[in-house]
Amino acid sequence: MQLLQNQNIFLTTGLKEGQDISFENGLIKDVKPSSANFKSESKYILPGFIDLQIYGAAGKLFSADPTIGNIRIIEEQLLQEGTTSFLICLATNTPEVFNQCISVIKAYRSEARNCLGLHLEGPFINPEKRGAHVREYIRKASLDEIKSLLDFGDGTIKMMTLAPELQDDEVIQYLLDHDVVVSLGHSSATFDQATRAYNQGIQTTTHLFNAMSALQHRAPGIPTAVFNHPTAMASIIADGLHVDFEVVNVAAKVMKERLFIITDAVTECSSGPYQHVAVDGKFVMPDGTLSGSAMTMLQSIKNCVDRCDISLADAINMATYYPAKLMKMENEIGQLSLNAQANFVVLDEELNIAQVFYKGEEIKLNKAASI
Repeated sequence: MQLLQNQNIFLTTGLKEGQDISFENGLIKDVKPSSANFKSESKYILPGFIDLQIYGAAGKLFSADPTIGNIRIIEEQLLQEGTTSFLICLATNTPEVFNQCISVIKAYRSEARNCLGLHLEGPFINPEKRGAHVREYIRKASLDEIKSLLDFGDGTIKMMTLAPELQDDEVIQYLLDHDVVVSLGHSSATFDQATRAYNQGIQTTTHLFNAMSALQHRAPGIPTAVFNHPTAMASIIADGLHVDFEVVNVAAKVMKERLFIITDAVTECSSGPYQHVAVDGKFVMPDGTLSGSAMTMLQSIKNCVDRCDISLADAINMATYYPAKLMKMENEIGQLSLNAQANFVVLDEELNIAQVFYKGEEIKLNKAASI
């Protein structure tokens, strides 16, 4: 049994000071008020971050070179950054690349650590809202293709972004029936079409405001549909480049626990269809089109607090508890509660990473990370 005493701990309800947290065999055994008589250090313990959309890290873009060695490198880098759970994302690509990536994740899953599986962002999106996605690979799904894809995936495909206005209802329902989280994104759906999609069971929305019909006073679009819906969630990129900080502020006020953070992070790549170039703190395609972010989850939290007027407690939930709820994994990850995985980040008084624990084991940090 390991014990950290008299700590400042972020629970889903907010900060609790003077708490003991004990853990054993990779699981949290108890969180309770401390009886220790020493003064607590100025540190904070919070759940490990959950990133449901990231393409690569440490110079490894997974789709460009899908190998077990590279997913190991990505996992380790994300653990260094406090991300203890993530979905590796694939942008619209050829079936051959998708199959290669799926094969690697299937072969690796028995030894996987913080990689939960795959998020397929495309290819079943709307070419009008393709953003940095390659147009020639975009297509409409058939039910047979979806059945084959999920059969081949064998449970590794956890999330799929698609444009519901271009897909048959039976395709979407099949995904939902087979426990794939369906996210509305890269879509020109009208307010009515998006509302219908959410009512049919689509659970969430990919990078709110980016690559979708806009919120306009005579054409309310996807953002208004998700704002107005009682259960539909949305991810957002809090880098100030993909979405202005004031807009993140408004979205958080309206959506509350239905809005969560993703990094949408990529890494430099000079091969394949997605050649990301780092320019002034962001990534663009060779033609200048904005692509993924250069963010970490910790930096995203900092931006929410410092630039978007979101409380630290709420920002932490946006990076932990809310995405866990979307994935129906909130009893396992995303909160510091009895029998949840002992995945947590220790921040110092300046909100720098001091320690990272994954399933109760402390990760040896290469260097301090900060936000």
